Amino acid sequence: MYNKNLFIASDHGGYQLKKRLVRYCENELNLKIEDLGPHEHDPADDYPDFVIPLAHKVLESKGRGIVICRNGIGVCIAVNKIKGIKCGIGYNSSVAETMMQHDNTNVLALAADHLSEDHAMLILKKWLETEFSGDERHIRRLSKVEALEK
Repeated sequence: MYNKNLFIASDHGGYQLKKRLVRYCENELNLKIEDLGPHEHDPADDYPDFVIPLAHKVLESKGRGIVICRNGIGVCIAVNKIKGIKCGIGYNSSVAETMMQHDNTNVLALAADHLSEDHAMLILKKWLETEFSGDERHIRRLSKVEALEK
């Protein structure tokens, strides 16, 4: 199981799921997780205000992050604008597993309106317990993508 720096952030649409996943990480997975907000439900908040600082924390600490909005797309797009972030949308546990094995993601995006809490917890657990395969073909492919950032 992953045991390094872990961060979570959302917007108002992902606020309730974020709170549940914080409890899940701390109480059931015995992981320390830093909640980067929001810390109260505000329908007028904007996800970039919370997920961009998360992306920087992930990079600075070489950790992992979880970002949540209603459909998972906006937060995913936002954090992927930050050089060094590789975020994928976890819509099932198989995807969560392969996004780590093949793509070495450092941020997981979740869609609060399209996942039950139980399903989100299953996806998160699979992502956290999976490591990058290190296979040459995956390294080669990721190198080509990373070259786009230069």
